[in-house]
Amino acid sequence: MPNQIPEETIEEVRKANDIVDVIGEYVQLKKQGRNYFGLCPFHGEKTPSFSVTQEKQIFHCFGCGKGGNVVTFVMEIEQFSFFEAMEYLAGKSGISLPETASSEVSSLSKESQSVLEAYEWLTKLYHHLLRFTKDGKTGYSYFKDRGISEQTVDLFQLGFAPNDNDFTAEFLKKKGFHQQILAKAGLVLLEEDNKVTDRFRGRVMFPIRNHLGKTIAFGGRTISNGEPKYLNSPESELFQKGKLLYNFDLAKKYIRKASEAVLFEGYMDVISAYQSGVKNAIATLGTSLTTSQAKLLKRYVDTVIICYDGDDAGVEATYKASSTLKEAGCHVKIARLKDGMDPDDYINTYGDEAFHNDVIKASETYISFYMRYIKRSYNLSLEDDRFKYIDSLLKEIAMIDSSIEREYYLREISNEHNISIETLQQDMLSHHKQVGKNKDKREKNRYTNRANNNYQTKKLLPAFQNAEKQLIAYMLKDRAITDKVQEEIGAAFNIDVHKIIVTHLYAYYEEEHPADVSRFIEKITDQDIKNLVIEIAMIYTDENISDKEINDYIRFIRAENNDMATIKSLKQEQRSAEQQQDPIRAAQIAMKIIEIQKQLNN
Repeated sequence: MPNQIPEETIEEVRKANDIVDVIGEYVQLKKQGRNYFGLCPFHGEKTPSFSVTQEKQIFHCFGCGKGGNVVTFVMEIEQFSFFEAMEYLAGKSGISLPETASSEVSSLSKESQSVLEAYEWLTKLYHHLLRFTKDGKTGYSYFKDRGISEQTVDLFQLGFAPNDNDFTAEFLKKKGFHQQILAKAGLVLLEEDNKVTDRFRGRVMFPIRNHLGKTIAFGGRTISNGEPKYLNSPESELFQKGKLLYNFDLAKKYIRKASEAVLFEGYMDVISAYQSGVKNAIATLGTSLTTSQAKLLKRYVDTVIICYDGDDAGVEATYKASSTLKEAGCHVKIARLKDGMDPDDYINTYGDEAFHNDVIKASETYISFYMRYIKRSYNLSLEDDRFKYIDSLLKEIAMIDSSIEREYYLREISNEHNISIETLQQDMLSHHKQVGKNKDKREKNRYTNRANNNYQTKKLLPAFQNAEKQLIAYMLKDRAITDKVQEEIGAAFNIDVHKIIVTHLYAYYEEEHPADVSRFIEKITDQDIKNLVIEIAMIYTDENISDKEINDYIRFIRAENNDMATIKSLKQEQRSAEQQQDPIRAAQIAMKIIEIQKQLNN
């Protein structure tokens, strides 16, 4: 079939990509019973309501209502077209798409596609120049002097941009790229006289990759005395530095394996750490850690170790990053570097083993760091400052959930300042109560958004509506039950959207497809209906449902149909009585209608 992917190929790709494995690359999933749960990547939440079922190969968020299979998840999370999602999943599983299949409109603009291709060319060019040419020798020597091996240079595709005004511009021009687009993307600079010059000339180059491993920007470091020392590509549709983390594409599998991430400030810190064996290393891109970056980390992992420079600026940055991570719900630890060193210097001075054991593994708790950090703001030889300092610590300790941890730190303060632990506990308790009130308020507010309210109201549906949903849940997993329902009541369900779903389901089974909800939803184009099917498929079903129970559901739906028909007939009688000026009979009929409606609602 030209310009389309055959259904058999779609099925092959879908079955080759287990939904738990694929979603697990984006969300930290924890098994609870038969399903996996995590924080929804599509809306902000602190309590997991995002569920993935391996058995049915579907996902559903009980908060925002989104649901689907592995293909729809990739389309949603990556903003891919259907073809792009299939291409991505096929590539992961080593499946070749037919040559007759052609791409739909890309999720990226043509301009961004062109810029992405230019970045790919330049990554290869700059790396080749660094490794194999005389022009790149100074750049290669820079990395060699910093202790970076050839293997690491190759892995990170490190490069060198020649100190030539139009080398890059001419190279890309010969490749057919429009210079106006390249100038807009910041790959080259457009001078006042419309002359194009190279942005990164004379710098060693750090390709900045997105989570899929594609270069979307560069960081360039001068190796002479030029300014600025570091220069990044400007922000664009492809590159938004507040939402990305350097080396995240390589680090994410190690982050999941280690159940923690190590956060650095710079490219060289990450590269040195990765080379030393700390492969769960990531960094911000020249800015303070943002809320978006912290939320991204929280989706993958609970614990983040901050390993910033040991100087005053690094300590301040550590405190800011800690606050942002804690707000996102992460457990924070601090790697302490002595003598004001940065991680790269420490590794080169003391070696890999010392960095592992004495810095990363010896990371201190956030409270231990906070005690050191806040102490700098007070003169503890002054009584008033000492009281303020202790009160600040008590406020922070009050926020710790573990009573054992709270007592541990209270004893430290008690021993250091010769204050009874009972007195400290009393003061801390007043702060702890306030923390509890604020926490309760946040919990209440968290569930007042529209999506969660919608979910809550769904629990209060009339009994017949729940019966229809339960019956559809069984129909989705068993064709024999579907055949029985089709023969008994056809599409005579009472809820319109349920009629649509079962009509689709009858057609699906008539095409000899297996009972597979992940496959079935591919046949539904309306996203709201698709989400409802997923929600229904997540309903608990008994493995050994009896014919009697199925018959009960069918009778219940039929009875509802009969009651609705009765109400319709009574309403006609009521109108007739009103037209005949018989208010007593009209009122009697109205009471009958109300009584039937009460029974329906119950």
